[in-house]
Amino acid sequence: MISNYYFINVIRFTLLVLVQVLVFNRLNFFGFINPMVYILFLYWYPIKQNRAAFIGLSFLLGLSIDFFSDTMAINAASTITIAYMRPAIMRFVFGVNYEFQSFKLGNATKVQQFTFLALLIVVHHLVFFTLEIFSFSNLLLILKKVVSISAATLVLCLLFGSLFSVRKG
Repeated sequence: MISNYYFINVIRFTLLVLVQVLVFNRLNFFGFINPMVYILFLYWYPIKQNRAAFIGLSFLLGLSIDFFSDTMAINAASTITIAYMRPAIMRFVFGVNYEFQSFKLGNATKVQQFTFLALLIVVHHLVFFTLEIFSFSNLLLILKKVVSISAATLVLCLLFGSLFSVRKG
């Protein structure tokens, strides 16, 4: 059972990195929108697993995307930020319910799942584009990129989530 978790997470990690690097890094909707679907790994990662391992995996995820995208560790910094903030975001979205041993993301309401994913994406993109542009004189450009690319990423993540979700019969 435990090895099954590791296997699934290794497959998710590898496939999301490959899909991001080979497909979504090459897309430019409207000339500047590149969705970042690899954030789904941080959304799908089991809640009650080792937090230090999760932060380490988040760093490796961001660093592997940076390696192929030539973005100088901006993805790594962004993924570590949302990995570190994930418990606070979960406490905000789910309340104290997520702290119980029996809590599973699939048991939460669709609105809570949507809000959790949207907050992960917005925080990631806010950190990413603030570090990328690194100028508060371009605050409107940062906000434009955060809003537009977050919306595109959210739509694609929801599509991927519905495509690969397990239906309970």
